[in-house]
Amino acid sequence: MEFFKVIAAAVRGLWVRFRAGISRLLSYVDFVLSFLRNPHQLVSAWPTGEIPLGPRVAIFIHFDGRGAVGPHTLHYITALKAAGYDVVLVTNSGKLRPDAMDALRPVCAGVLIRRNIGYDFGAMREGLEELKLPRPNTETVILANDSIYGPLAPLDAMIAQMDFKAADFWGATDSWQQRFHIQSYFIAVNRTVLESKAWKDFWKAVRPVKSKIWVVLRYELGLSQAMVRGGLRLASVWKYHDLVAKVNPAFLMGSRTDVPETIEPMVTMRRIHAHRLRHNFATRTPLNPTSDLWRQLLQSGFPFIKRELLRDNPSHVADIPDWRDEVRKKFGAVPEAIEADLRRVMRNHVP
Repeated sequence: MEFFKVIAAAVRGLWVRFRAGISRLLSYVDFVLSFLRNPHQLVSAWPTGEIPLGPRVAIFIHFDGRGAVGPHTLHYITALKAAGYDVVLVTNSGKLRPDAMDALRPVCAGVLIRRNIGYDFGAMREGLEELKLPRPNTETVILANDSIYGPLAPLDAMIAQMDFKAADFWGATDSWQQRFHIQSYFIAVNRTVLESKAWKDFWKAVRPVKSKIWVVLRYELGLSQAMVRGGLRLASVWKYHDLVAKVNPAFLMGSRTDVPETIEPMVTMRRIHAHRLRHNFATRTPLNPTSDLWRQLLQSGFPFIKRELLRDNPSHVADIPDWRDEVRKKFGAVPEAIEADLRRVMRNHVP
């Protein structure tokens, strides 16, 4: 019996590697095909003509197949504006409903509507080009997207920690998965970056690909690596190693009277996840901060939580049912905008 289990495990491993290899191959094919596509997929823009912008600009990437803009997205854009940024929303939805435009006009400096070719990085490239950034008065540019809920608190405290005297290229979190990179859901750069050859060359090379694998490996990871090679200084507010150090080993310690029948299920889940974190740390296996280290992030004042984590939990984080308690402990309440979006998108799970 053990022999057949070993064989089955080996076959599964081969199948996983085979599928990964095919996916990589198809991503190269799609990259070649991207040269037949127009990188400019703009459908319309508001307002017409050049959009007036101040020295601090935020390009916010959005997608909703219905052409809607949810309350959680409006909350985020409003927070960026409150932090002193002129926000330009670039949507990959190909359209926006009239009520969405009515909601965006009071909080956005501009809205660019494009087809969903190239995912977030295609939208970022088009936004940078259409807005002609950097302009003579540009000091800072933020690139953000709607893949997260929040902010759970004003953005001023986080942005204040992004000291451009210490680094040129900032993110909220960094990751060591695949290669070191600043996670692309929130990036802030100064004029040194915007005028650098590394920055300009990177965006010129971004193609309108349809392969998500290519976008992740070549663009999300590639952007940080291109900046490193260009001699620019990268930093994040919440550093990976600091977060791992906050994993509480007490979750792994049970009392001597604990037996499987009497352990509270959520305590078990916390121990399972804590053990996984410590094991990965001990074996130098990188984790995804915004998923695996969600608790440590919130406890450290991180004002966001990943939408995908609550909606799908693709990496099977065992202790995520605690998220509401952690948000309440740190920030006082769970925003209704998050609850409303979860009621709309959840399928066969309780968030």
